[in-house]
Amino acid sequence: WGHGFGIIGSLMMIIGVAIYMIRKRVRKFFNLGFLKYWLELHIFLCTVGPILVLYHTAFKFGGIVAVSFWSMVAVVASGVAGRFIYIQIPRTIQGKELSVNELNDINDDLTHRLKSEYSINGNIISKLEKHSHIDKYKGVGFGTSFVMMIQDYFGTHSVLRQIKRELRKSNLSSERATEIHRISKSKLILSRRIGMLRTTQKLFRYWHIVHLPFAITMFVIMFVHIAVTIIFGYKWIF
Repeated sequence: WGHGFGIIGSLMMIIGVAIYMIRKRVRKFFNLGFLKYWLELHIFLCTVGPILVLYHTAFKFGGIVAVSFWSMVAVVASGVAGRFIYIQIPRTIQGKELSVNELNDINDDLTHRLKSEYSINGNIISKLEKHSHIDKYKGVGFGTSFVMMIQDYFGTHSVLRQIKRELRKSNLSSERATEIHRISKSKLILSRRIGMLRTTQKLFRYWHIVHLPFAITMFVIMFVHIAVTIIFGYKWIF
């Protein structure tokens, strides 16, 4: 069973990396489905694969293969961080990045909808404006940007809870209150992403520099491990 887990897990990682790189880099496949769905498949295969490899090791790591294992752990950990950074960059459903002007237009439209269509009270507007002010991101150092993204993530949820309490005090129907809450959430998230856009783009570029070497190390040692295993006659059920 352990041998089988290792083979299946390794194949899942190889396929997960290969299909995403081919879809992303080979022009002939650019129109084959939306990139975001290929990314989700890549994440799924490269999450389940390492879990199976972990069972393959029987939680015992030693020798040169341990380097491959810990490189795999680093790849998965950096992948989680990369996913968080990736979703901070607003994109179309096709996976194309939106420009700052397009984002500002969307943000203004959300504000206009809240004021004109729903006529929400001043308390909610003031809370939104205070938390979604883009100028607070100016001059943020590159080193503190990631920490600020996490702080803002939790800050957004705090503001949304306050807005939900304000809506409960009003005489609005549950459907209307839910829609106001949804638009408020979209505005808060979008404002954060606009303010952090340039920093996030830089973080994502640097993230590739960290993620790729660990992945290469993992695969090189993994292929050596597979070759040695086959040479010594361990061929699973074949």
